[in-house]
Amino acid sequence: MAERVCPVWVGYLLASPVRKLFQNPEKILAPYVEDGMKVLDVGCAMGFFSLPLARMIGLNGKVICVDVQEKMIKSLEKRALKAGLINRIETRICRHNSLGLDDLKGKIDFAFASAVVHEVPDTHAFFSQTYETIKPDGTFFVLEPKGHVSEKDFGKTISVAKLNGFNVIDSPKIGRSRSILLGKNKSSLYQEGDSCL
Repeated sequence: MAERVCPVWVGYLLASPVRKLFQNPEKILAPYVEDGMKVLDVGCAMGFFSLPLARMIGLNGKVICVDVQEKMIKSLEKRALKAGLINRIETRICRHNSLGLDDLKGKIDFAFASAVVHEVPDTHAFFSQTYETIKPDGTFFVLEPKGHVSEKDFGKTISVAKLNGFNVIDSPKIGRSRSILLGKNKSSLYQEGDSCL
């Protein structure tokens, strides 16, 4: 779904265990992920967050990993197989203009996107499509690198998320990152319900 995608060689650096020294997936995601959840990892790359998520959701959960680059997905699959987590992970290659998640409407407990939104050409479509997948009580955690995303630009990201039905639940402090935890706006849910009557 991105025009300015992360080069594959950078994917290897991002998947490095050394990264855990300053960005530990378990510490970042543990407050939001539980056993048995269905989790969406958008822009998963080689699985730096996907594999820890797969451990956290246990045998009864599932992590749906989506990326626009086939090489990233193939590397993630190899890493998941080696870690014994392949049965907990479902991989998908999306298109530049669509996440291809129509079959997941209202099925996701927790969605996650790390260093993705600033690469997306149409943030409205991105947030709209992700919103559709999330359960009424589900959440969406957006993490962006401070080195690539200014405070002003992150503010615009939050505004677009709100325009697409999300509300801000929390702004967790994550080193070297800008982050926001989003939930479905209850008034938007009410309006959606009204339109079905």
